[in-house]
Amino acid sequence: MRQRRLCLELQQFDDPVNFDVGERSRHDRIPGRRHHADVFGPACSQLPQGSAPGSLDSMGPQPIASAASTNPLLTKLVAAVKATNLVDTLNSAPAITVFAPADPAFAALGDAKFTELAGKPAELAPILQYHVVGERYDAKGLATAGSASTLNTAGGPIKIEGSGENMTVNGAKILCGNIPTKNATVFVIDKVLTPGTTK
Repeated sequence: MRQRRLCLELQQFDDPVNFDVGERSRHDRIPGRRHHADVFGPACSQLPQGSAPGSLDSMGPQPIASAASTNPLLTKLVAAVKATNLVDTLNSAPAITVFAPADPAFAALGDAKFTELAGKPAELAPILQYHVVGERYDAKGLATAGSASTLNTAGGPIKIEGSGENMTVNGAKILCGNIPTKNATVFVIDKVLTPGTTK
């Protein structure tokens, strides 16, 4: 029931055009859709180059969960998404923004805590949902909004401060932002966000 409810919530957001790599003029007309030149952050250089799996070229045409599964910065997040059976929900969402904790963010929780959470999908799912906004924003859009509601509405909104390289999300720094995928704009962050901290 939880997954069905999430799917229904996500369907209310329209995604008028699929992302096509290289079609910049068309691409720029879609709110929150970015191209490679807009990607920023100190960890972006760690992404594979060219058309290798996990590169910008490779991730661009793929839906978010599929794209993340090839990103070397997000192996822990991908494991968490699979543990909560949210892969199809995220891949089928028409237009979302994802704040993706990098592997060191999960490592800060400790292996024991991560394993514990992965074994309790009902507890882990609301945490992951708090990292997903049901609209597609780029960095400028987030800075303008200042806050945004997530799929975990009970967790309260996330708070956006600063802009560009200095942007934070609930205090978490952007390691690599404005990453475009078929149905999402991704911001890799340095912390796991905790629901309820900005209520």
